[in-house]
Amino acid sequence: MPIKIHNYAGWFGWNMRKYFPRLASAAYLRMQFSTREKKQQQYIRWFMSFQEAPYPKVVNIETINRCNNTCAFCTANRNAEKRPYKKMDEELFKDIILQLKEWNYKGRLTLYGNNEPFLDTRIIEWHKFAREQLPDVHIFLSTNGILLNIEKLEEICPLVNELIINNYCTDMKLYPNIKEIYDYVRANEAKFQDTDIKIQMRYLNEVLTNRAGSAPNKQGTTKIIKETCLMPFTDIWIVPDGRMGICCCDNYEVTELANLKDTPLREAWNNEKYRELREKMRLGRDHYPFCKYCDFIDAGLRAEITEQTGTEGKAI
Repeated sequence: MPIKIHNYAGWFGWNMRKYFPRLASAAYLRMQFSTREKKQQQYIRWFMSFQEAPYPKVVNIETINRCNNTCAFCTANRNAEKRPYKKMDEELFKDIILQLKEWNYKGRLTLYGNNEPFLDTRIIEWHKFAREQLPDVHIFLSTNGILLNIEKLEEICPLVNELIINNYCTDMKLYPNIKEIYDYVRANEAKFQDTDIKIQMRYLNEVLTNRAGSAPNKQGTTKIIKETCLMPFTDIWIVPDGRMGICCCDNYEVTELANLKDTPLREAWNNEKYRELREKMRLGRDHYPFCKYCDFIDAGLRAEITEQTGTEGKAI
């Protein structure tokens, strides 16, 4: 079936996140950290064994730095946004994609960051360009679904391998337009058989991680985090003006590891700032000031990554 609805831990998990948010967050993070550290360290040792950094597993390109939702855990929500408005130049975007092509990149690509991608009216055309240039790349897109309709669904699905629709709500019910999309895909499964469409039931006011101190509903957390983080070893994070930041937790765009307006992508991924970051991060988040109190951890993709570490050079 090309579409499914996912609700982490079902009814029990939903109510834990709704009525006991901090307890649910703390328990979840304890579980994730305790089960990940060994595999993460194995991946980091593998990564650091190469003179040139292996390919990133994920390239994140944020084309516009705005969102239209009110998620309590995110600084990008329309009531908490503090970033100067930015949209990526088309020339810069195409240059990044062509550099990935020249680099023979075959990992994952998403034209999404701390934003709602469909606020950028160019997003479908830009997916077309990315798909034409990078036919072997796994392209995935995450959206809150507010602007999504059947017409856009039919345009975007042939261009992506995976579409994630986050249904943020307080009542565990699908938005009317998302319910319409669900019913439409179920009735026309053959049209969408090449795209994995997942609707994630998300609690709008959930407490998640502190995102390096930026999460609006988890302020003041100053526990030093000694565990490591895979993001500097797996992700390229590009904001609309071409700067490469440390990761998605830099909601305020204060870190800069390189600027793609004056540095080629491959060179940037191997530069001195990245090497310094990775040397410190392999010892733990407490060795890098920006990450010192950050408790972010990705439950899905980066768990897969630690299972996929190859023994042959830089294979994706």
